[in-house]
Amino acid sequence: MKISRRLFSTTLAASVALPFLKLGPAAAADKVVRIGYQKYGTLVLLKGKGLLEPKLEKIGYTVTWAEFPGGPQLLEALNIGAVDFGTTGETPPIFAQAAGAPLVYIAHEPPAPRGEAILVPKDSPIKTVAELKGKTVALNKGSNVHFLLVKALEEAGLQYSDVKTSFLPPADARAAFEQGAVDAWVIWDPFQAAAEVAIEARELRNGEGIVPNHQFYLGAKPFVDANPDVISVLIEAIAEVDTWAKSNTAAAAAELAPSVGIPEDVLAVALERQSYGIKPLDESVVQQQQVIADTFFDLGLIPNKISIADVVHKGGA
Repeated sequence: MKISRRLFSTTLAASVALPFLKLGPAAAADKVVRIGYQKYGTLVLLKGKGLLEPKLEKIGYTVTWAEFPGGPQLLEALNIGAVDFGTTGETPPIFAQAAGAPLVYIAHEPPAPRGEAILVPKDSPIKTVAELKGKTVALNKGSNVHFLLVKALEEAGLQYSDVKTSFLPPADARAAFEQGAVDAWVIWDPFQAAAEVAIEARELRNGEGIVPNHQFYLGAKPFVDANPDVISVLIEAIAEVDTWAKSNTAAAAAELAPSVGIPEDVLAVALERQSYGIKPLDESVVQQQQVIADTFFDLGLIPNKISIADVVHKGGA
């Protein structure tokens, strides 16, 4: 059964409480850019490196940072006017666009298909994705791994309805996974790397060959339209961090582990699987996103058809 747009929006809004964030759209006069980030991707590196603040200061802006457990929560903050800019995987902006969020795609990083995976406990008898039939799989609903699960099941000859899904944010999913309350966990880095390093979770299937796993940079359309100079500075700073991290993975892990709260060995594994090289969305990337959106509509996971091309920022990166 397809869910209504109103119910979908209400459910998504209830998934995150944001009392600590200033609400309402940011005006250019505020001279503040509010960035949402997660414990993965280039933005967490940008925050830890401290490269953005002096660049923004030159044009009279300051920055505030807010950490989120996943892309759906980050984009709900954008939807209600608490965040101006952020990064997520492929799936969260599709759910957010379907719920009416005023987002625009600004840029993306190259695919990183090894940076997300279906995990099982190290002593699990499950050896293949096909053996997940009838089993319970934990994931963060609407996150980038949602599509990985769909495609991995399809590859194994199963329907999405052949598994039981338990929608949990990363911390709760990790607890359920360790306690044996779920049979498998679909998760992204660095949570994926942390589970592999700390509890020897075993990879059942990563995204190689079935999903690209892009990282997207997204903004609130009113802010992006009103602040092109800020967007240019953001892209410049991200590109600088990309270049540094790509050539200095070990140094990046050592330098950033304390500031981002991730053990150095875990961060090193995640950074090795990450991709670098920010660029505008081309037709191929837009089409890949459209395939995901159409798939989720057909499965009844989003309430209406959407057009990705309609929300791609035309200013370029």
